[in-house]
Amino acid sequence: MMTMKNIIAEQLQQIPIAKQKIEIVERKGIGHPDTICDSIMNEISIELCKIYMEKVGAILHHNIDKAMLTAGEVEVKFGGGAVKKPMLLVIGDRATFRAGGIEFPVNELSITTTQKWFKENLRFVDPNKHVKIQVELAQGSASLQDIFKRKNEVFGAGDTSAAVGYAPFTPTEQIAFDVERFLNSKKFKEEFPESGEDIKVMAFRTNSNLHLTIAMAFVDRYINSVEDYFRKKEEITEKVRQLLSNNENFSDVEINLNTLDARDRGIDGLYLTVLGTSADNGDTGQVGRGNRANGVISLNRPASEEAAAGKNPVSHVGKIYNLLSFKIAKEIYDQISGLEEVYVWLLSQIGRPINDPKIAAAQVVLSGGNNLESVKKQIEEVVNKELDNIKSFCQDLANGKVAVC
Repeated sequence: MMTMKNIIAEQLQQIPIAKQKIEIVERKGIGHPDTICDSIMNEISIELCKIYMEKVGAILHHNIDKAMLTAGEVEVKFGGGAVKKPMLLVIGDRATFRAGGIEFPVNELSITTTQKWFKENLRFVDPNKHVKIQVELAQGSASLQDIFKRKNEVFGAGDTSAAVGYAPFTPTEQIAFDVERFLNSKKFKEEFPESGEDIKVMAFRTNSNLHLTIAMAFVDRYINSVEDYFRKKEEITEKVRQLLSNNENFSDVEINLNTLDARDRGIDGLYLTVLGTSADNGDTGQVGRGNRANGVISLNRPASEEAAAGKNPVSHVGKIYNLLSFKIAKEIYDQISGLEEVYVWLLSQIGRPINDPKIAAAQVVLSGGNNLESVKKQIEEVVNKELDNIKSFCQDLANGKVAVC
């Protein structure tokens, strides 16, 4: 039998984001330095969870949520340049290195997981040659490790933290998400191998007019000249036009690709890379600067205070509530009719069971003719059910079944 939590349902008196005059949304692709950091740190957490479960039958304390990827140095050339200095990835924060007389190969696992991720996600990066990995993980504090020794059905929160999620995506958010996924798809890379994985899509909507500014790192080995670059750039731009040509949500769509390019500046005026990511020479990445937990950076929406990537999936509410708030918002929107937007807020209190937040609040924008009283009970039931099922949700996080960026 469910025990009702401290849940608040409230009606928002606001114009839905999709109907407001302006909207700005960003999406960073898999090869963007910030996304690289988020993705690798979270993968290390997943692999740590596996080894902890295998060795002691429980997930132990760790937070692999501090990292910086500093750019290397390359010499770009038409037909293929060279890497002169590798990128540096610094991995930091805390993990459990030993428990119950058992040693865990945390540093070694961090390195092998990082190398595996690069091999599987960035076509031109050889992690043995192009990336230097520096592991700066240390044993966690006694008080936080103690949380994991308490024999409870669910753990107490390891932090006092707040998170917010929302549903549904606006058409602009969906476009930003879909365009990046399209450009980084396996099929697209086969057709346009010169397109690198470092892609950023910035979508700006005014009323029904959509403006897309796309940054894409081109791979120099596939570019023979300035004219070849601009020809291939136009072919890719046209592919995006075709993708969006039948979209009924916008009256006009403007697409711009690599707007810093200057034809008269020669090779220096082009966005060329050796490895398909700006991290090979020009840009540094950091955990928490990439996409929000739902995969976009939407400036019109409220945002959580923490990054989800790399935090442990059973007590760190900076991860759990960040992702769960989006799931609950989607469940409310999908299950209850008459809602235009849903925002879900979760606030933890350190030590308090994660399935019983200090407050869980759902704010809804109602469609015409509806009132809060008609949906309030349903909202509370959905929130309560999701919180009661939090242990299963945490297991999905630990198994990598929930995307974090």
